Amino acid sequence: MRILLFGATGMVGQGVLRECLLAADVQEVVAVGRTPLTLEHDKLHQVLHSDMLDLQPLENLLQGFDACFFCLGVSSAGMTETRYTYLTYDLTLVAASTLARLNPQMTFIYVSGAGTDSSEAGKSMWARVKGKTENALLRLPFKAVYLFRPGLIQPLHGVRSKTRVYQAFYCAFGPLLSLLRRLKPGWVVSTETVGRAMLAAVRHGAPQAVVEQAEINRLASERP
Repeated sequence: MRILLFGATGMVGQGVLRECLLAADVQEVVAVGRTPLTLEHDKLHQVLHSDMLDLQPLENLLQGFDACFFCLGVSSAGMTETRYTYLTYDLTLVAASTLARLNPQMTFIYVSGAGTDSSEAGKSMWARVKGKTENALLRLPFKAVYLFRPGLIQPLHGVRSKTRVYQAFYCAFGPLLSLLRRLKPGWVVSTETVGRAMLAAVRHGAPQAVVEQAEINRLASERP
């Protein structure tokens, strides 16, 4: 498989990248982003691009992929709905629309969030915007679209959050999160299981487009 990865420097993206590089059936991972990765690997190629709203200069590099794992995301804390929509809906749809035209055979997987509002009419701003993004992605002519909705995510294998408060939380409560993940798979996923589940969805599909936490853990347990 050839995998295109957006958001490889974020916490989820780091974990997804790790699992892609470990997978025997992944021959290449192309990471697109503004910030260079320090990681080097024979399978990994980086494409640095500053304007994510204009991917036309990259179109010759964005063809021939089996899947795209879109892991870009920001917290809505302190943001206006206009700004959050720009960073969540606009950037995602520019990339996805371009890829649907160039790679109609592609499986597109979007990291959304638990509690996303598919009706686009609820009181929670971030949930409405995420719901609008999900609904727009489902209308694009990909081979398949899967909307991953993790809630509480435990970083593993040296993966770190770029947000200091979040990283402090993960350091303090790591053992508890490990226990919860075993006892309550619907409550907690890990960066490892998210990456493995994405690969499983590309290989074998998933029962439905919206993939909640428990299903993420179930998919991650499938053999390649």
